[in-house]
Amino acid sequence: MFGKDPGSTAGEGSLNSILGQGCKVKGDIELKGTIRIDGSFDGQINCPETLIIGKSGLVKAEAKVKNAVIGGKLVGNIHASNKIELQSGSHVEGDIQTARLVIDEGVFFEGTCKMGTQEKAPSVAVSEQPWQKKEPEKEKVAPR
Repeated sequence: MFGKDPGSTAGEGSLNSILGQGCKVKGDIELKGTIRIDGSFDGQINCPETLIIGKSGLVKAEAKVKNAVIGGKLVGNIHASNKIELQSGSHVEGDIQTARLVIDEGVFFEGTCKMGTQEKAPSVAVSEQPWQKKEPEKEKVAPR
């Protein structure tokens, strides 16, 4: 019925909700499962599975998801615990945080991207850098 379009590659779980083309919604979305947006949405999204933004979709939101497949336009920051896929022709303005990122040719992306898991790597103080370590000073002994 819906054909093979953005989202078919990241689908973990079934499609639970659809915001169809021509539909405009403002508010917060919190759901269990996967959502596909082909219309216009403005607000916040909390989705434990996959957010799919179809080619006609316009989303102005802060989103926290497991996976995201973006074929349309996203304005706002997105955090995906697993994977974000930016499909050809998509337009993203905002910051991305994810463990894995796929960007097709022809994507517009303006923002920053932070990769990796939530765990931070241990930081090293500047004085601990190997190239900056000083040799211990030797005691000066007067010649005999």
